[in-house]
Amino acid sequence: MRTSDGSTVFDYSINQQVFLVFLRHLGCMFCRESVLDLSKRQHEFIENNVKPIFVHMTDYPTAEEFLNNYNWKSPIHVSDIECKYYAAFGLAKGRFSQLFGLKSLVRGIETSAKGIFPTLKEIGDGYQMPGIFIVKDGKVLQSYIHNHIADKPNYKELIACCKF
Repeated sequence: MRTSDGSTVFDYSINQQVFLVFLRHLGCMFCRESVLDLSKRQHEFIENNVKPIFVHMTDYPTAEEFLNNYNWKSPIHVSDIECKYYAAFGLAKGRFSQLFGLKSLVRGIETSAKGIFPTLKEIGDGYQMPGIFIVKDGKVLQSYIHNHIADKPNYKELIACCKF
């Protein structure tokens, strides 16, 4: 998994734990909310010596601009337009109920109330489910696989589990 700076996820995982975030398409309001929520925790990543790396389904310049819009400075990310890394990590395409159920509607209203809205343009595969993996020395130590697109992981707990 080659990163935006020319390194690899494996290389990063040798020196520190990696917080590998597989995003939904960049037009998704829940994707936008996640990236914003995680950006507010950048100090926790630094304090715990954890490297956040985003995996997305677009080209590097588009993702860089997207992440910079959410206050990520020099973000590290991986382009996976064909979703081969998503599949390798066991992240499936969403079923109708995972994508459009009542939970998504309720959380969509909550997210909109915070001023976060979807875009009309899907930047990536709208059916792809997201997930988060904690990786060290090339091995997955912990994972959070979304059951619904509207799931909101407890980022504080996930980051805290990275302390070693």
